[in-house]
Amino acid sequence: MAVYLIANVKVTDDAWIPDYAANVHDIVHKHGGKYLSRSANITSLEGEAPDTTLIALLEFPSMEAARAFADDPAYAPYGKARSDGSDSQFYIIDDTDVAGTIPYLSKGAG
Repeated sequence: MAVYLIANVKVTDDAWIPDYAANVHDIVHKHGGKYLSRSANITSLEGEAPDTTLIALLEFPSMEAARAFADDPAYAPYGKARSDGSDSQFYIIDDTDVAGTIPYLSKGAG
């Protein structure tokens, strides 16, 4: 079952960004993941826009793969640099439908 990692990042010190951007993609790929977006173009359709500099959306083949990426020792220095230079939240959601009415998605727990 695919899962999606959503990273909300508010940059407080941009010194970490070039090294992170140049190297983390390979670590994501190593765990079967791929970036679907890493964008600063955030437009609110309803409600207030998040207090975020960028949002990244990554797809992984499973929860285990996403956790393996996050726990990878190769990622640790980049994750620390990001954490030190930003206010970040990472969320993982699966590819289910909590209402169970979308036929191409599995019924999720509510």
